[in-house]
Amino acid sequence: MRSIPSALQAKLDSGATTLARCWIVTRRDGVVLGFTDHDRDLTIGGVLCRAATGFTASEATSRFDLAVDGGEISGAFSDDSLSEADLAAGRYDAAGVATWLVDWSDVSLRILIARGTIGEVRREGAAFTAELRGLADALAQDSGRLFTARCGVDLGDGKCRVDLASSAFRRSGTVTAVEGTSIVAVSGLSGLAAGWFTAGRLNWTGGANAGLAIEVKQHRVVAGVVRLSLWRAMAEPIAIGDSFVVTAGCDKSFTTCRDRFANTSNFRGFPQIPGNDFVVSYPLPGSPDNGNGSKAL
Repeated sequence: MRSIPSALQAKLDSGATTLARCWIVTRRDGVVLGFTDHDRDLTIGGVLCRAATGFTASEATSRFDLAVDGGEISGAFSDDSLSEADLAAGRYDAAGVATWLVDWSDVSLRILIARGTIGEVRREGAAFTAELRGLADALAQDSGRLFTARCGVDLGDGKCRVDLASSAFRRSGTVTAVEGTSIVAVSGLSGLAAGWFTAGRLNWTGGANAGLAIEVKQHRVVAGVVRLSLWRAMAEPIAIGDSFVVTAGCDKSFTTCRDRFANTSNFRGFPQIPGNDFVVSYPLPGSPDNGNGSKAL
């Protein structure tokens, strides 16, 4: 149950209020930004909440499963602290959002009305709309270990233990041609079979996207030319000469774990688990007997 300051409750009861909403956004890289729908800046807990950013929010309702239904915040790229490049680069993905109801005439009178994280973000021109997901959304996510034929851990993490810093799984390269918004020809990756970097991670070390990372969709070698397809367009245009470091990818199959990484001792899948075809199979006429009265499938 929320505790409303008595002075704020008195103003609410009077029917004439001086209320505004403030949003404090905490990105995963530690950057904290504040915004308000008031017409002047407000400071909440030492965080400056900027006005004139076009920030507004829709009504948020809780369903029976505790998920937030329809909660959104909208705004425009009219403030230097909120740039389209940062949004496109994913710096606001899963950022925490605290929503405050504040008496703008006395900011000490305030109440925290919601906490959540930023989900799907839609952009159109100089405006954006971001989905707000409540804290209970984490309860709707799959957790724990799954029994699947493929490995269930991330390549290079503490359970996988493959050393991606090794030169065998890590290469530096440079863009030699830009063939699309997310397709580039590169140098520095010769001598490796096609597909080696598929599902790998590419970190830009030079150019307009320096410091950003993205997953490789496909690694191809055609007529000696190495091409990388990325899963999406970068925040800034890719240019010839942009440098990067890319690490090997893994399709999480037992064969790849054995042949590419020699890491079967740490494989976290169950390659012998029956698939859906086994569930719907049935004995065939003339199938040999297993010796216990049953027929082989």
